[in-house]
Amino acid sequence: MSLYSTLFDHGLTRLDAEKAHRLGFRAVRAARPALARRRAPGAPVTAMGLTFPNVLGLAAGFDKNAVGIAALGALGFGHVEVGTVTGEPQPGNDKPRLFRLPADRAVVNRMGFNNDGAEVVAARLAARRRRDGGPVLGVNIGRTKVVPEDAAVGDYEKSARLLAPHADYLVINVSSPNTPGLRNLQAVEKLEPILRAVQDVAGGVPLLVKIAPDLPDDDVIAVADLATAIGLAGIVATNTTISREGLASSPAQVAAVGAGGLSGRPLAARSLEVLRLLRSRVGDGLTLIGVGGITTVEDAQARIDAGADLLQGYTAFVYEGPGWPRRILKGLS
Repeated sequence: MSLYSTLFDHGLTRLDAEKAHRLGFRAVRAARPALARRRAPGAPVTAMGLTFPNVLGLAAGFDKNAVGIAALGALGFGHVEVGTVTGEPQPGNDKPRLFRLPADRAVVNRMGFNNDGAEVVAARLAARRRRDGGPVLGVNIGRTKVVPEDAAVGDYEKSARLLAPHADYLVINVSSPNTPGLRNLQAVEKLEPILRAVQDVAGGVPLLVKIAPDLPDDDVIAVADLATAIGLAGIVATNTTISREGLASSPAQVAAVGAGGLSGRPLAARSLEVLRLLRSRVGDGLTLIGVGGITTVEDAQARIDAGADLLQGYTAFVYEGPGWPRRILKGLS
């Protein structure tokens, strides 16, 4: 057992999960000067017209407000996707809202897109781009909770207009289960106007859409066809799940955690299925980012074999610690 595993299992798990996240992220940022001296592992990957230092990135949700991009890159991540950022600042849902299921190596969150808002994050990114190098930067944008569904297009447009000038790529998030009505926007008749509007204001910045693992296969195919038809750069597969099937945690523990999106190891099988389905439908024309339950080198290789151009992790990073990205990249190489 590693030092981090011992610390996590016997220390961090006794803290509120959100507080532990803040403390851990603060430690990563503080260690950045020492980390920056280490060479980025892995081989470069070309996708969406961009050159990524390696195949593995950090998924959205960890650095919601773009405060630690360079430090996270120094851990080995070849790209960092910040956000989800909304058009207006919002506090998110009531606490507690982040929970662990250690028996499943899973996390449940109902954060509710807590973030500083597009204007503040855009200003932060503008300053960062002048000062720092670092990993490829993705920005994930979502709908502000108080904005009604019929006004979602304008809300996404605002975020894209502010953030696209500072992003290497943009991701439209319509698949979080924690903003009421958001997943309804995955229906292609509602999704298409959002994607086209953001394309119009993004100024050629590559645009992707992130989908839920809970979509039926027919709907996954419909999104794939839409993405191809309108010329998206790619699809991120997948977000968290609302399913609780097949968990090792006790029913009482799962019930105590309550609602929210589940991430981590239980997501791996369905995320892999969705990725295979997407690749079979879109051919080689779109970039596919595989995310959801990637824990081991074997998990990562399975996504690549299924057609992923890039990979992302989050929950395994939480459970396995700051050495996890380099271990995965070393194993893949």
